[in-house]
Amino acid sequence: MNYKAVIFDMDGTIIDTVHLWQKASRLLLEHHRIICTQEEVNQLQEHLHGLSTADHCLFLKMEFGLHADVATLIEQKNTIAMNLFQQEVAFVQGFTDFHQIVVSKNLRTGVATNANDLTVAITNKALNLSGYFGEHIYGISCVKQGKPNPAIFFHAAQQLETDPKECIVIEDSPHGIQAAKAAGMMCIGINTSKNRKALTSADHIVDHYQEINLDLFI
Repeated sequence: MNYKAVIFDMDGTIIDTVHLWQKASRLLLEHHRIICTQEEVNQLQEHLHGLSTADHCLFLKMEFGLHADVATLIEQKNTIAMNLFQQEVAFVQGFTDFHQIVVSKNLRTGVATNANDLTVAITNKALNLSGYFGEHIYGISCVKQGKPNPAIFFHAAQQLETDPKECIVIEDSPHGIQAAKAAGMMCIGINTSKNRKALTSADHIVDHYQEINLDLFI
C-alpha cells in the first residue's frame, strides 16, 4: 500500500497524559466524597482509556451513583484536568524525532482525538502542536460521535485530502484502534500505557517510537 498520511491520536500517543486523566478521575471522585484505592483507579483507567470526557463522566456517574448530572461532571473534570495539563503536560518520548522522520518522507500529518476544544487549546499553547500539524488538529467537536466510532478518522482523512486506506494511524488505546480499523486504516499501537494486551487489535504493536520503521510501510 502506498501510504500518504500519518494520523496521530493525542492523549497517550503524542502527549504523556494518561497519568493526568487518571489523577483527574480520582480527584473528581474525591470531590464527590468517593475515595478509591490506587488499584481501583488503575482499573478505572483501563476501562476509560481512549474514551471522550463525556463518556468518562457518564461511566463514573453510573458506576458510583453520583448525584450530579453529566454536564456538571464534565465541567468539573475539565477544570481539574486543565489545571493539571497546564502544569505537567509533555510530549511522549520519541514523538518529536519520529514526526520529523514522517515529514522528511513527505507524508501528511494530522491529529484525530477525542479531546475537547479546551483540552486541545491548552495543549497547543503549552506544546505548540500547530507547529507540528498546522491546522490539521481535529477534536471531538468536529464530529458527532467519538472513538470507538470512526468518524473522527474519516474527518481527518478528508481534511488531509487522503483516502482512508492510504492513512497510517498511531494509537495507544483499544477504543482508538477499534475506530482506526473501522475506518479502514492501518493502525500501529504504541504501548505507552504498558499494557500490550489492550493493543492486540492493532496491525503492529511497538513500545517506543524508535521501533517504528516507516520504510516497511511506504
